Amino acid sequence: MSERPPMLEGKVAIVTGAGSGIGRAVATGMAAAGAAVVIVDIGVSVTGEGGSPVPAEQTRMIIEAGGGRAVVCGETVSRWDSACRIVETALDAFGRIDIVVNNAGILRNAAFDELMPEDWLSVIGVHLNGSFLVSRAAAAQFRRQQSGVYVHMTAASALIGGEAQANYAAAKLGIVGLSRSIAIDMRRYNVRSNCVAPCAWTRMTRTPRPGADEAAEQLRISRLQQIDPDRNAPLVVFLASAGSGDVTGQVFAVRRNEIFVMDQSRPARSVQREGGWTPELIRDHAFPALRNAMTPLDLSGDVFCWDPV
Repeated sequence: MSERPPMLEGKVAIVTGAGSGIGRAVATGMAAAGAAVVIVDIGVSVTGEGGSPVPAEQTRMIIEAGGGRAVVCGETVSRWDSACRIVETALDAFGRIDIVVNNAGILRNAAFDELMPEDWLSVIGVHLNGSFLVSRAAAAQFRRQQSGVYVHMTAASALIGGEAQANYAAAKLGIVGLSRSIAIDMRRYNVRSNCVAPCAWTRMTRTPRPGADEAAEQLRISRLQQIDPDRNAPLVVFLASAGSGDVTGQVFAVRRNEIFVMDQSRPARSVQREGGWTPELIRDHAFPALRNAMTPLDLSGDVFCWDPV
């Protein structure tokens, strides 16, 4: 029996934030699966400051040492002209685009009542706006070739909640809505879009959360340290491949050796009353019935870091 060809043989992938951590793991995983990779990274700090070509070049060298093909693109994801140049880099180097992985991100953690507007705008600009801009820049090519795959990185902070991350959580939950809208609008072109909430010990998860309980924070760190970024790459590679079939509009999560498919917002319970409601009737009749279906606010931390198997 002949061996199957690599899962992404002949494909071209754009991976943003590919200079380190999960982005590097995804980029090298794509290359190992046969894809040519555009490594998009500007080498800034976790908070988005500075810049260096070194991280992206290191990823390129890893890929090429393994026999893969890659080019570096030092454009930011947070501007439309730069997003267009990212796509142009893929077309100039490899002639096509098949996969976009929106992974680039920064952190500027602060309790909500202390969060500065510029830190809100910066985080939204990279995560949410960046995911839209790069996806939108690739859409015309996907439409022309009648195919394409998006994989967007969301986060447990968005799906479950997290301390001192209102900007990050809002951006990452916005990405879920963006992905679902892309899945609906682009399905007529055979384009799929899914989200992954990764879990790993990276420079972003090393970042302290202001105001967090010290013991809880140490426990979070000790659990995350057990999870290598490479654990997240196989699911992203699979979702980018033809093997995932017609899967689109979904949200997945990874926790070491576990893969979750996440439930998405649906009505959990309803009450109705002929003639409508008053505040008093809601208090006395509707709210007691609805309360049983409410998901309690989880203040114990990131559930994807609990007892990884």
